[in-house]
Amino acid sequence: MPLAFQEQSADQSDGGRRVLERLRQESLRLGFSRLGVTTAEPPPRLDHFSKWIDRGFAGVMEGWMRRHLSLRRNPDNLLLGTRSVIMLATDYDARAVHSRKSPDRGQIARYAIGRDYHDVLRSRLNQLGRWLEEAMPGCKTRGVVDSAPLAEREFAARAGLGWFGKNTMLIDQRAGSYFFLSGLLTTVSLPIDYPVEVDHCGTCTACLDICPTDALPEPRVLDANRCISALTIEDHGPVAETFRPHFGNWIFGCDLCQEVRPWNRYAPGTEDPELQSIENEEMPSLVELLSLDKSAFRKKFHGSPILRAKRVGLLRSAAIALGNHPLANCDISAGLHSLCRALQDDEPVLRGAAAWALGQWRQRIPTKAPQIIDALQAQLADEQDDSAKYEIRSAIGQSK
Repeated sequence: MPLAFQEQSADQSDGGRRVLERLRQESLRLGFSRLGVTTAEPPPRLDHFSKWIDRGFAGVMEGWMRRHLSLRRNPDNLLLGTRSVIMLATDYDARAVHSRKSPDRGQIARYAIGRDYHDVLRSRLNQLGRWLEEAMPGCKTRGVVDSAPLAEREFAARAGLGWFGKNTMLIDQRAGSYFFLSGLLTTVSLPIDYPVEVDHCGTCTACLDICPTDALPEPRVLDANRCISALTIEDHGPVAETFRPHFGNWIFGCDLCQEVRPWNRYAPGTEDPELQSIENEEMPSLVELLSLDKSAFRKKFHGSPILRAKRVGLLRSAAIALGNHPLANCDISAGLHSLCRALQDDEPVLRGAAAWALGQWRQRIPTKAPQIIDALQAQLADEQDDSAKYEIRSAIGQSK
C-alpha cells in the first residue's frame, strides 16, 4: 500500500523511518549493497573541487568539468525540487585475477571486467525510483550514474558510505573501495544518515607510494594528467614518452592504488552475475586487440565500459604494453606482425604508439632489428602526420 506523508516530508517521523527501512530492503533486493541518505544542500568541498580544476589537475576532462561546475552546486539543477539525495554503493568483483607475468596480455581495471555498470545500475535506479514514487504518491525521482554532474563521492561521504582515502576514492571500513556509486534524487525529505567522522587512513601512504607516475602529489589530490587510469580511458591522444614505461601492461584503468589498501583485504566482492567478470576477458591478448578493426572492436566490447576508451585509445595502450614487454620465443613473430600492422593503421596516434613499441623491440631483440627498421623506414616514406613521423624517426634511432 502507498504511504502518504504530509507535504512530501518523511524526515525523522516513525513513518519516515519505516519507508526508509523499506527502501533499504528494496535496494538490497535489486542488487545494491548499501544505501545512505543525505540532504540536497550543496557539496561541502565544492570550492576544493574548483581549485583542483584551476590547478590544471583535471586533464582532458577539464573542459567538461568546468562547463558543468555550476550544475554541481545544486542537485536541484538535475531534478527540480530535490530534497533528499539517496546514495547507493554496489560492490563489484574484487577477486578478479591479474597476473603481471603475462606479457602478451593486457590488464583491465577490475570494475570494467564484465557488463557496463552504467546500464546495470541505471536500470536498478529506475526500478528503485518507481518503487519510491509508488510508496510516496506525488514524489519525483531521478537516477544518476556518474554521467550527470552530481558530486557523487561528496554526497556519498555525507551520507555515511565511507571516508575519502588518500587516493581520493571513498573507503568503507567493512567493504574497502571496490564498489560503484550511484545516486537517486528525490523530491521527498527522508531521514538522513551521518558521515564517518574518523579518517581511518591514519599515517598510511601506501596508495601514494605505489603510483608509478606520481599521479598523487599529495594526500587526496589526483593529477589526472599523470594518472594511468585517466590516460588509458579518457585521453585518446599520444601518451607522453616518460609515462609509457610506467604503464606496464595496463590498457584500461589501473588498480594499483587500490590493491595496496589495507581495507581492501575485506572487500566482499559480489556473486551478482551482472557484475561478475567474464571468463577469459580479464586479460585480453594484446596481439588480438591490435588486429581489431572498428567493427570488430565494437562487436567485441559491446555492452562493456571499455568502449569508453574508443578503439584508438585501447589499441594505442595495447601497443604501449607490447613495447614494455617484448614477447618471447614463438610469440615474437605474432607480436611483430601485429605492431607492423598497427604501424599502417588509419589512426596516426596508433601508428605513433606502434612505432614507439617497435623501437623498444629493436633495442631489446637485436636479431629482429633489421626487420623492424625496414618496416619503420617503409612507413616513414609514406607518413604524412608530423607526430607519427617523429615517433618513427625516434624508433629508428634517427635524430629527433
